[in-house]
Amino acid sequence: MTNLLFALSVAAIAAAGLWLALRRDLVDIVIGLALVGTAANLFLFGAGRVVEARPPLLAAGETAFAHAVANPLPQALVLTAIVIGFALTCFAVALALRLAGGREVDGDALSAAEPPPARDGEPGGLP
Repeated sequence: MTNLLFALSVAAIAAAGLWLALRRDLVDIVIGLALVGTAANLFLFGAGRVVEARPPLLAAGETAFAHAVANPLPQALVLTAIVIGFALTCFAVALALRLAGGREVDGDALSAAEPPPARDGEPGGLP
């Protein structure tokens, strides 16, 4: 029952993040990307079997574990994904602030900056 609840929670977070990421508001897009990253982290964490287990440490002289141990790989992957997700969120916030900076783009000035077309109708080259 707990695994089903965990899976449904991850699916709900992923769906909310996708819905927000597909909206047109920049803040919603950034929050949506953060939620999708969180859902991916929870999925990876859940793939490592969320159970109580002992740390994977061997006593001196032992060569094998006598009991069930926790798998450190999903924890390391999630920790790395959290750092990458934080960097992606910071970049998305900086990009959103830059895009919403209020500068207007003059279409005529952009058209004047383009090189004239060639005689054969192909795009012109830069001098």
